Amino acid sequence: MIGELPQALEIGGVMYPINSDYRYALLIFEAYGDPELDAGDKAAVCVNCLFRQPESIPPELIEEAYEQAVWFLDGGDMPHGTSKVKTYDWQQDESLIFSAVNNVAKREVREPGVYTHWWTFLGYFMEIGEGILSTVIHIRKKQAKGKPLEKYEQEYLAENRSLVELKKRLSDEEQAEYDAEEAFVDSLFKGC
Repeated sequence: MIGELPQALEIGGVMYPINSDYRYALLIFEAYGDPELDAGDKAAVCVNCLFRQPESIPPELIEEAYEQAVWFLDGGDMPHGTSKVKTYDWQQDESLIFSAVNNVAKREVREPGVYTHWWTFLGYFMEIGEGILSTVIHIRKKQAKGKPLEKYEQEYLAENRSLVELKKRLSDEEQAEYDAEEAFVDSLFKGC
């Protein structure tokens, strides 16, 4: 029905209730960004977090449940860009995102106990106008596509490099390897 937000998803002809608050979607995205989890683990987190009673979904329908979950997280049939270039990170950009979303929503969306449907949150996110987040995303898009930055964009990047550059998350193993390399390099220059 027009104007209704889904509170359940159909799997195998049966409606299964979901956790439709935006916070669950962000928990799932946090798992998607975890380098310690493989694709199967991420899909399991998605289904187990989004569906209120994931154990009630028959095992042979879990793949369909995951597909429906992805459809829901993508905003259903909501039009959005098709770019595969990563221009934001829900964790790294959290403060920028919430500041911009709050501006659109005209309220603090993180207020404890206040429900906001994921699609409502996504709608707010898609309506973000000019501001720090849009500037950061614009620069990231241009860089990813190899386009030259305008002088003001170059200046912004130089002054806000840690804000603009997306950081790669390392697994525990990768972090340990990186730390060992850093320690080795530091030890080489200790006597200098």
